[in-house]
Amino acid sequence: MRTIYQNLTELTIIFHLLFILFVVVGGFFANRKRWLTIIHLCSVAWAVFAEVSPGVICPLTQLENHFAFLAGLSTYQEDFVSRYLIPVIYQENVSVNVQYILVVAVICINLIAYKVFWKMRPDW
Repeated sequence: MRTIYQNLTELTIIFHLLFILFVVVGGFFANRKRWLTIIHLCSVAWAVFAEVSPGVICPLTQLENHFAFLAGLSTYQEDFVSRYLIPVIYQENVSVNVQYILVVAVICINLIAYKVFWKMRPDW
């Protein structure tokens, strides 16, 4: 049973990473389907809210912790970005200012994506 929960923990982490990638670059794919645009903009709104609001924990983080606990693995309190991505990118603790810079970068990337999107789809 432990292996099942360990696999579920890993799958949740992978899904979490894919969600973050979707938030960052999903705007470039939104021109394919209108419903995808709605999902993407909601995802961006959630990600920005979760990143800049102290104490807000993503449900995927809670799910990871739940499966990790059941698998006998260590759990964590910080968000996914702080736990997995920031140490890889920056190698040290990240300040609140850097978190805000990351949020602005995500918003700018998506503004660019949607500007390209609107030029390609004049019927919107």
